Amino acid sequence: MSNPFTTLVDRARARMPELGVPGVAIAVLRQGQVESIGLGVTSVENPLPMTADTILQVGSISKTFLGTTALRLVEMGVLSLDAPVRSYLPELRLRDAEALAALSMRHLLSHTGGWAGDYFNDFGWGDDAIVRMVAACADLEPLTPVGTVWHYNNAGFAIAARVIEVVSGKAYEDAVRDLVFTPLGLSNTTFWPHEVMLKRFAVGHMAGFGNSPEPKVASPWPIGRATHGAGGINSTVNDLIRYARLHLLQLESGQAMALSAERVREMQQPVTVAGGVADAWGLSWSIRYVQGRAVIGHGGATNGFIADLTMLPDEGFALAILTNCNRGREITGDLSSLALKSYFGLEKPAAPKIDLGAGQLAAYVNHYDAQLQFIELKVADGRLVFQAIPKGRFPFPDSPPAPAPPPTWLSFISPDRAEIADGPGKGGIVEFLRNPDGTIAWLRTGGRLHRPVG
Repeated sequence: MSNPFTTLVDRARARMPELGVPGVAIAVLRQGQVESIGLGVTSVENPLPMTADTILQVGSISKTFLGTTALRLVEMGVLSLDAPVRSYLPELRLRDAEALAALSMRHLLSHTGGWAGDYFNDFGWGDDAIVRMVAACADLEPLTPVGTVWHYNNAGFAIAARVIEVVSGKAYEDAVRDLVFTPLGLSNTTFWPHEVMLKRFAVGHMAGFGNSPEPKVASPWPIGRATHGAGGINSTVNDLIRYARLHLLQLESGQAMALSAERVREMQQPVTVAGGVADAWGLSWSIRYVQGRAVIGHGGATNGFIADLTMLPDEGFALAILTNCNRGREITGDLSSLALKSYFGLEKPAAPKIDLGAGQLAAYVNHYDAQLQFIELKVADGRLVFQAIPKGRFPFPDSPPAPAPPPTWLSFISPDRAEIADGPGKGGIVEFLRNPDGTIAWLRTGGRLHRPVG
């Protein structure tokens, strides 16, 4: 029988040239043992071999480090997840007065704050960067009442990072280092570009679509200090596996128990029903169920980097994947599903599809708007065509858009839930949330709410 790790590596090798992904690093923890490898190169302009100890951006996996730090502070008795955030940040302002009064760290860690959270900006590298980011949140549009509808909120993690600064009495980066990085021995994990550049690291790439993606080096490399809470960590697959050991309760020699088993398990319990990208959300972790088994994890996307960390706690299993290309998500999603199937025989069954007539499909035709992209839905050849149109705005407001993916079409599971049927986003879920009168209030995909504008 073939080695499942070899199966993953072979799949990654096969897909990299097809997608224009220059480099991939993979690590697996199973039965206490680690297998890891680097494939490809760190940069198409200055190529060095990718290794399992090459540093890449991990993007929003950083949010789980924030969650871990917050739970450490809860254990230390200086933070409550359910106290109003304003009790820690009396200067906080939001456009929704009810949200401002009710907002808690539990809401922030579970993406139920309610406002439009895909705001990114450059507030410099000074110690006031996160403070200035939090002040800018006062202008963000409220979308849903606090605690009611799950939708991904990056800006909420800037507020959470500021809370950590206040209760710890340290800069956010120092608090995470002292409470998480150092106890776990994550020697190749840092927020700081000036520390990354002293070691082997990769640069991000942007690739288009078609037979010759031709990846180009992405710029800028750092995403800015104001966004450190949401996505600022740089790490390696080997360090991510060391981190995963904490959340699997199987530390290796030399690691300290940075968080109690009780709090680790608490982080993995559902706080809210999620949508599309997961079945539920815990305290900073996503939760999806495959054949009744809870798969805990988080992905990450920054400027030319895609990352994924997947864990199956009841098997003590973790898979870390880091890529240096915007199309790396097609590899991370593929490998995550392949790993669950190859190691454990777990596979999410295909949902039965339904056919909708032309008249029914016409009700979905519209433009749908969110902070980072438009989505256009139209009917062609009896199918509902899905076109995403990126706006840019990451990592800074004037950042140009990434290449638009090709149009695809939706295959309906129910009148309110469809699956992207082909192309780079294949398998992604599109949901339609409705008003009391049955009209479409929101299109939710990729965790984001998109408002109909037609």
